[in-house]
Amino acid sequence: MEWHIQCDPKEISRYVFCPGDQARAKKIAAHLDDSYLVTDSRGYAVFSGRYKDVFMTVCGTGMGGPTVAIALEELAHMGADTFVRVGSCGVFQDGQKPGDVIIASGTFRAGGTANAYLPLNYPAVPTFAVLRALVEAAEALGIPHTVGVGLAGDAFYAPREEGSGDIFKTAGVVSVEMESDTLFVVGAYRGWRTGALYASDGAPGVIKPEWGEADYRRGEQQVIQIGLEAMWQLAQKD
Repeated sequence: MEWHIQCDPKEISRYVFCPGDQARAKKIAAHLDDSYLVTDSRGYAVFSGRYKDVFMTVCGTGMGGPTVAIALEELAHMGADTFVRVGSCGVFQDGQKPGDVIIASGTFRAGGTANAYLPLNYPAVPTFAVLRALVEAAEALGIPHTVGVGLAGDAFYAPREEGSGDIFKTAGVVSVEMESDTLFVVGAYRGWRTGALYASDGAPGVIKPEWGEADYRRGEQQVIQIGLEAMWQLAQKD
């Protein structure tokens, strides 16, 4: 029995979605046939079910690198080896808006947990096969999307100097969230497949403005659709 995610390993798929938001985990699970709650312990809500006859699992990890790393380690102990983060993010670039779909091609490492696995000069990048599956699924569904490098840190309210984000805007960084650096680095170290995509929850410098809530929710549903289709395609190739 694992320390935190306590369940029968038979109820865990090798294919796992790992959103940070527990509410989004439930939304993903709602798309699975015969889905059910596997366990809800120590802040981890885990569901399993079938998508187009492929057994899949969803784990709401909570926010930040430490919780993601624990989830990956314990789920992998139970047989999981493919992890897709379906999340939300802030944005840097002019013209980005609520509901935009972003697929991560890499992440600037600003968090701490991944440093316990690999040094900072090791890049945080998704598994190419998963990245390709996400892009191909978005294209097949006709959903507009951006593929690019993001930033992930684990100190949401840390003090920042005015203009400190300008360098990321200049470098073309397209997203900011809290988990992908850990996801990619831990996956690389352990030999697991990883990928991530997000719905923008605001415009540059603005988080979830009321005028963009409906657009954000649309984007959230779109990243769920893309994630499910991409995971199914990976399963077909396996």
